[in-house]
Amino acid sequence: MDIFDCLEKSWGSPVVARSEVGKFSGGMLCPKTLANLDCLGEGPERRMRLGRKVGYEVRALVGWMRARASEGALKADISQEAIDE
Repeated sequence: MDIFDCLEKSWGSPVVARSEVGKFSGGMLCPKTLANLDCLGEGPERRMRLGRKVGYEVRALVGWMRARASEGALKADISQEAIDE
């Protein structure tokens, strides 16, 4: 299981509000940066809007993060031993 699988499984909802992407990503993503990327058409697909709020389907957001991650992040596996430490 890699870090992206852990993010997806640990989030308690099928949707991540843009305002919560910082919390979802452990501070790796900023909501304002994601808003700017959305305007450029470079943000995650499957974005949804409800009134003034914008959210992303968790799987789409994780897939987008995985595609943008550096090669080292993709190879990083999280073992139970690392979690216990």
